[in-house]
Amino acid sequence: MNQVLPTPMTVDEFLRWSVRQERGRYELEGGRVVAMPSETIGHIKLKSRVYAAFDAAISRAGLGFYALSDGATVRVSRDRAYEPDALVAPLPSPPDDALEVTDPVIVVEVLSPTPASARRDLTTKVAGYALVASIQHYLVIDPGERLVFHYQRVGELLAAPQAPAEGVVHLDPPGLEVPVADLLGPEPEAAPPLSSG
Repeated sequence: MNQVLPTPMTVDEFLRWSVRQERGRYELEGGRVVAMPSETIGHIKLKSRVYAAFDAAISRAGLGFYALSDGATVRVSRDRAYEPDALVAPLPSPPDDALEVTDPVIVVEVLSPTPASARRDLTTKVAGYALVASIQHYLVIDPGERLVFHYQRVGELLAAPQAPAEGVVHLDPPGLEVPVADLLGPEPEAAPPLSSG
């Protein structure tokens, strides 16, 4: 059974609380728990595709990095923690019983159809992920419009892209090249026209 939330919480308190929950996905913002919206099958498939694209890119490049799909926590500050939809970090990977990744280099969020969640990914999380010194790249994927936005570290900030990524996303460091098509997958097939007779 889900428990009553003690608020405000630190990230350490949040992690201890989160492992006692029977279901649900959560993040921590300003010491307060944020429940993540339910996910559609399409959203889940896209997150799996993103993980596979990064895993393949790491293998092609022969780099000492690993990719994870969603579930791992990234600590942003004392009272903020996010759960990106995918991430890339240097080896060695954390132990199997770890709850967080302390040194991600790339984090990815797939926009949810929920307006409040999408707004958080495009505003609050851009500022939050910029606080994590190891993060060099933040990708935001819009599944509805089939666009990939690549925020890159410039000093203390993650600078917004001038335009959506096209062709191949160059992620240096660590030196990965990921085709946009691999991240988005095949174009959905158009529905056949309705017959008039």
